[in-house]
Amino acid sequence: MGLVFRSRKKFGPLILNFTENGFSSWSLKVGRWSWNSRTRAHRVDLPGPLSWKQDKSRS
Repeated sequence: MGLVFRSRKKFGPLILNFTENGFSSWSLKVGRWSWNSRTRAHRVDLPGPLSWKQDKSRS
């Protein structure tokens, strides 16, 4: 199993994701709600280990 480089920079609610090839994606996180530019999915953190996700393609 190889090692994978990942880096994350946070600027308030904006999160920039990097891999060994450079910029990967960006995300917004406000409270329990988040949105990711790569998957274009909304996610809401629920109590405990649960979360709810809605894909852009399945709206």
